[in-house]
Amino acid sequence: MIHDTTLHPKGELSPLLAKAKRLAPMLASKAEENEAAGKLSDETVAALREGGFFGLMVPEALGGVDSNPVQVLSVVETLCNIDAATGWVTMAANVATASAAAFLSDDAVEKVFSTPGQMVAGAGAPRGRAEVDGDGYRVNGVWTYGSGCLHCDWIHAGAMVYENGAPRMLPGTNVPEVRIFILPVAEVEMLGNWDVIGLRATGSVDYAIRDVFVPEEMTHFPTEYVGKRGGDSYRIGVVGFSSLGHTGFALGHGRRVLDELAALVKTPDGRPGPLAEKANSDAFRQDFAVAEGKLRAARALAYDVWGDILETTRKDEALSLRQFTLARLVLNHATTAMMENSVFAHRVAGGISLHAGTMQRALRDTFAATQHVMVADNALRDCGRDFLGFAENKRWTPRGLVDLV
Repeated sequence: MIHDTTLHPKGELSPLLAKAKRLAPMLASKAEENEAAGKLSDETVAALREGGFFGLMVPEALGGVDSNPVQVLSVVETLCNIDAATGWVTMAANVATASAAAFLSDDAVEKVFSTPGQMVAGAGAPRGRAEVDGDGYRVNGVWTYGSGCLHCDWIHAGAMVYENGAPRMLPGTNVPEVRIFILPVAEVEMLGNWDVIGLRATGSVDYAIRDVFVPEEMTHFPTEYVGKRGGDSYRIGVVGFSSLGHTGFALGHGRRVLDELAALVKTPDGRPGPLAEKANSDAFRQDFAVAEGKLRAARALAYDVWGDILETTRKDEALSLRQFTLARLVLNHATTAMMENSVFAHRVAGGISLHAGTMQRALRDTFAATQHVMVADNALRDCGRDFLGFAENKRWTPRGLVDLV
């Protein structure tokens, strides 16, 4: 069940929420087809593109919706409630697209966003090598987990910068320089390698860039926080974009798992059976209430934290380390609630969860999502480090806390 708007915090609702709900029947109907194909259908992508979902965080001046963080959270949550893979691709593409819109130069932004509805996708981990070459870089490498790459217009790829055969250091430091490189998808080779347990329809394939020249203007630093343009979402940086999107996934998909279980308990396959009898079990009712509490508590905390972040951005103030820490905490907390409730649903559903169907796919999507680096245990350890007062002169990256440079 898609959340009713009354469940969202007070404030402006994104216009994309209503669009998502209108598209829900079609998006949900394509889920099985998308999984079999290992990517989203053309109809699904067209609906998302035409609806403006890939521009959820893009500034209005560039043709986007320029949603604030709370609006982004609610839209991603709603899409992931409808279909996990569709929501995941939209979420991941928005991280890359918003980063390009925020941090590229004016000339580069004009090039990327001159055509409405552009989608950027890829992987920001610095798996590539970018050799300085005149007024740009010669890029080579192979990247993994390119969610949305099979549908995008531009590729987003992280690489370490080399000069004269050696890593180039950031000025005044011993830290290697890393940049994000943006290039047309036609210059990239898709390698496949997406035979996975869940989120199969995201098409998060490997891709290669082989000796491609990328001008300096088509690069930006992944560590920037404040965008060159845009509204309230453009003070949270790439690490904020990622935390926000993945939290929306955990909340929306976590809701879907419990709703599917509730529906199965009532009519597991259209006739009475052992699972339907659980509806009359006090033990099951108690366990289901606990599961509901976990998810609703995670959701309340998430909206509280991101609501506080929104207030800070509206004051045109920089986010504190503690605010970023809380954003990572709510992400891991929501993901844990989703995972624990999925394990509960799997055990209760019995044989139904073994067979192909919505419940089985939902469970597999959960266990795929929990393997992402953003929700690794080290993030919780680093949260504890900050709460205990041991994070002085640190900053957050997608992989955890690092020293300020």
